[in-house]
Amino acid sequence: MSDACAPDGTAYDLTGPVDAPCVVLIHGLGLSRALWDTHLTALAEFRVLRYDLYGHGGSAPSAETTSLAVYARQLAGLMQHLDINAGHIVGFSIGGMINRRFALDFPQMAQSLIIMNSPHNRGAQAQKAVEDRAIAARNQGAFATFDAAVARWFTPDHQKHGAGPVLVRDWRTQVDDESYAQTSWVLAHGVRELIDPDPAITHPTLVMTCENDVGSTPAMTHAITEEIANATCVIVPEYKHLGLIEDPDAFTRPILNFLNTLD
Repeated sequence: MSDACAPDGTAYDLTGPVDAPCVVLIHGLGLSRALWDTHLTALAEFRVLRYDLYGHGGSAPSAETTSLAVYARQLAGLMQHLDINAGHIVGFSIGGMINRRFALDFPQMAQSLIIMNSPHNRGAQAQKAVEDRAIAARNQGAFATFDAAVARWFTPDHQKHGAGPVLVRDWRTQVDDESYAQTSWVLAHGVRELIDPDPAITHPTLVMTCENDVGSTPAMTHAITEEIANATCVIVPEYKHLGLIEDPDAFTRPILNFLNTLD
């Protein structure tokens, strides 16, 4: 995967028909834009923009302390650099927090949102657990919580025999410790600014998660859906947080169905 870079050091690639609608793909914490490799064929009819968050993959670290607003500006700047006026913004996990912040800060640049396996109001106990993991990342480095993450993210059979854990480990080695620590903190605390936002998000929206995702639960997904007028909710059976690696088609099908309803 070759790197093109925007002026701020954001690594990206842009594929598909030049005159097609644009779909933007945002990966999660500790991952990279390679997360979407197995989804590109299904999205071949679209102009697809993938990029790495600051300090992840091939992207340079952020020049300022990160926040959801900083990540939203990263995407806006990249789209402006590429003369993309608007797109359908797909975000996984923290990416689904970033695309919500992007819709609030740059509403005219988002044609629709697809929020995948993304957290919302966690409640006190789950919130403390996420904050504790962010503190561990700050004090002990990006791999402090890796083994526990693999257990939360993949089904038992895939943990033993699937390619996902190896890919995730490789992607995490590409993130510098400071960028990982900052992004972990944004993942932990950023949800607060997305609960019942004022003004509300009004873009056409698809909200998805997996049946057994303990960090971005079906209850959270329903709550996000209820806060966005006319949003659609899909719960993918069986999988955990990274079901989109174990079964890409279970995600691309509803995404394509949703995008086709917008024509």
